[in-house]
Amino acid sequence: MSETVIVATARTPIGRAYKGSLKDIRPDDMGGFIVNELLKKVPQLDPVQIDDVMIGAANHVGEQSLNLGRNIAALAGLPDTVPGTTVNRFCASSLQTIRMAFHAIEAHEGEVFVAGGVESTTRTLGVGFAEKDLNPRFTDHSRSDFINEMFIPMGLTAENVAKQFGITRQRMDEFAKLSQDRAVAAQNNGTFAREITPIPLPDGTLLAKDDGPRPNTNLEALSQLPPAFIENGLVTAGNSCPLNDGAAAVLVMSSNKAKELGITPLARVIASSVSGLAPEIMGVGPVEAVRKVLKLSKMSLRDIATVELNEAFAAQVLAVCDELGISIEDQLNPHGGAIALGHPFGMTGARIMTTLINDLQMRDQQFGLETMCVGGGMGMAMIIERLL
Repeated sequence: MSETVIVATARTPIGRAYKGSLKDIRPDDMGGFIVNELLKKVPQLDPVQIDDVMIGAANHVGEQSLNLGRNIAALAGLPDTVPGTTVNRFCASSLQTIRMAFHAIEAHEGEVFVAGGVESTTRTLGVGFAEKDLNPRFTDHSRSDFINEMFIPMGLTAENVAKQFGITRQRMDEFAKLSQDRAVAAQNNGTFAREITPIPLPDGTLLAKDDGPRPNTNLEALSQLPPAFIENGLVTAGNSCPLNDGAAAVLVMSSNKAKELGITPLARVIASSVSGLAPEIMGVGPVEAVRKVLKLSKMSLRDIATVELNEAFAAQVLAVCDELGISIEDQLNPHGGAIALGHPFGMTGARIMTTLINDLQMRDQQFGLETMCVGGGMGMAMIIERLL
């Protein structure tokens, strides 16, 4: 029986928004570049055989508007016969594209898919919607038909999680330092070089490293940072992910097609899940998503060697680990996460999958789990098995 496998991955370095290394590159050009580089890794594949190019993005404005997926397919040099679509599940947008490819293959509706995502906070100016466009049933608490705070600022959700789950500022800062330390070590020892595709910059130089990791991060400096969202709050710029730019993609195909083309898969997809919860505490969305995906796969967390949990905020990472029993020392984000690396929303799902496969290879492990919280009150998760 044919299964769904990932045969190649590619990601750009992650740039800091507004003043970082990728600020002068259009997001559609970034996406076209990374899809083209991804396909170079699989010369056995004739691009005409690609069933769809699915690209995730969170902000569909400006240079990220219209059908970004179709545009990126064309910018990557794919034939006109290869379609493209754009997907939005906010932070999990490109994990959703991998899930869609998985579903299509399992349903025998195709055999080869490019799944990926891009986000340029710089080029979209961080704007996803205008205040006048917000539905008042999500903003006006005085209304009798008020529903919830669907558009609540993400930093406030982290404050809510910290309060509800008893996460202290000290634990948050300690975790932020751990993320930075792990990412700096991985950058220095070449771990990230294995997964990053260097990208040419407009000035002729080649960017090969993420902007984010900060050497010599110390707890004293972190502890002195002021609250970023509310007076006397716990969430700071130091224990949150920054705003970023970047692109990533993975090539997903049926195991039968991979065998036919003589391609050795990197991993197989075992199961995926999505869950919902109150937007005000969206940070703990992974809790139910992980429980669901473990049930679907008939596995437990003891079976999972590495967990890549998106670090939107230290508060939610700690709450999720506490609730699920994820070992921060042995399982979680061995090479750091978004607090250090950054979180370009549409890119992150495919970036984490790239990193997870790299983790399993570097640590000689079998099963990995990717999971993340999602703005608007959702969680997502996917389990893979390394095949190399």
